[in-house]
Parts: sequence; structure tokens; C-alpha cells
Amino acid sequence: MRRPEEIIIRPIITEKSNRLMEDYKKYTFEVALDATKHEIKYAIEKLFGVKVLKVNTMIVKPRKKRVYGKFRKYGYTRAYKKAIVTIDPSQEIDLLSV
Repeated sequence: MRRPEEIIIRPIITEKSNRLMEDYKKYTFEVALDATKHEIKYAIEKLFGVKVLKVNTMIVKPRKKRVYGKFRKYGYTRAYKKAIVTIDPSQEIDLLSV
């Protein structure tokens, strides 16, 4: 099994994820593309010392972006996997210390 640092890449902090954190104790992370739900649950529990109740995952597909320069070209954003992790309501993760 891989180390937890290899599975969890970074927290995703947006308006929607902040609302999920405050209301439902759901935290959003960018994870490795080949990570499974069991690996994600293990990594979160080891890194932050909390009890994970549920893990939802999705692959965010690349989007077309315009790249300006001498010639106008199109590029793509990168694809990544996102995990929304529900933790025990009595616990909390401090994402600012990550």
C-alpha cells in the first residue's frame, strides 16, 4: 500500500467546499488518479487522525482553454480525481495547517 502523502495531493478550497465543511463535515481533496476509496479513507485517517464515515470520488475531466500568444491556440486543463470525505460530526480537520 502506498504512503498517505502519495494519495492525498492537496485540499480543494472553494465556496462550495467551505459550505460543505461547515454544514455537513464534508471535506474535499484532490487525490491520485488511481487511488481507491479504501486507500483514500486510510490516508485521511492516518494524516489527520479522524474517523471517516464515507468517501465519494469523481474524475474531473479536462476542459478546453484558450492560450494566447503569437497564434491563438487551444489547450486543455489537466484531469484530476476529487474525493469528498465525510467525517464524524464530533471531529474536525484544520486545512490551514496542511
